[in-house]
Amino acid sequence: MNNDPIKFKAFRVESDENGIYNGSIKDTQFSLIENNEILVRVHYSSLNYKDALSASGNKGVTKNYPHTPGIDAVGIIEKSGTDSFKIGDKVIVTSYDLGMNTDGGFAEYIKVPSDWAIKLPENMTMKEAMIYGTAGLTAGMSVLRLTELTKPEDGNIVVSGATGGVGALSISILSKLGYSVVAITGKEAERDYLINLGAKEVLLRSEIENLDKKPLLKPLFAGGIDTVGGVILENIIKATKAMGTVTCCGNVASPKLDLTVFPFILRGISLIGIDSQNYPMKYRTKVWKQLAQAWKPAQIADTCTEITIDEVQEKIKLMLQGKLKGRTIIKMLD
Repeated sequence: MNNDPIKFKAFRVESDENGIYNGSIKDTQFSLIENNEILVRVHYSSLNYKDALSASGNKGVTKNYPHTPGIDAVGIIEKSGTDSFKIGDKVIVTSYDLGMNTDGGFAEYIKVPSDWAIKLPENMTMKEAMIYGTAGLTAGMSVLRLTELTKPEDGNIVVSGATGGVGALSISILSKLGYSVVAITGKEAERDYLINLGAKEVLLRSEIENLDKKPLLKPLFAGGIDTVGGVILENIIKATKAMGTVTCCGNVASPKLDLTVFPFILRGISLIGIDSQNYPMKYRTKVWKQLAQAWKPAQIADTCTEITIDEVQEKIKLMLQGKLKGRTIIKMLD
């Protein structure tokens, strides 16, 4: 096996003399791959909120700089130090430590442990894999857990953060599975976009945030997928019907919940946390297979915007301002 160092271009984030973090395209290289590692030529990556934080110098996400963000990547193996994968295999790498403290997918190459990778499923293109990315994996895990306990005939399913990556994909998948979906958004102008994704009803964020402060609310939903946390999650839980199921995967609004136990002990509500970073590979494989087949939305391309690596810095700023919708994918290979 030829194991010479690989030189390539990457979006590198570093701080200037004033402590301000910015990213730019720079030449870099990897050292030799070790046993049980793979070298992947990246075809696509995607932009996630964690990437935006990493690119902003957030030490809770990335401790050491210069650094290459990108918690998602898909591409073709060029070097392999394991029998699990061979040169030429198409693989998806999402979450674990990729893009956090391990240089990530905003680059022409990634070098990662082989047990972080999964073979690209049949019936899924590399572009589709990154339209999904960690957001799609998280949406898929949320749908998997929700649908284990709540069926379409049980009633409306509410999805918060509906124009975000996880929210938009959750709406598309649930709609395809026959669920009646209520979307929550702070962006009134995106009502038609959400209806097109499959939402039957759109509620403004303020309508949910300003519900009564009572420990229990009038039952409105059979279940929910929450991506934001805080007051919205509190009120979704309080407004969920008896034996309903709510999943939670984000805390962009707040990591805190101000609740009594009443929704859980008087209505039997199930609150299920979703951890996409270290989700067991057995279940990742199951979710990716479903995303490639039964769960693939007919309008999957409608949930994404494709950019080049040169446009990443601009999109990061927009993401931090809450001005992006759906998924932003980065084409790394011409």
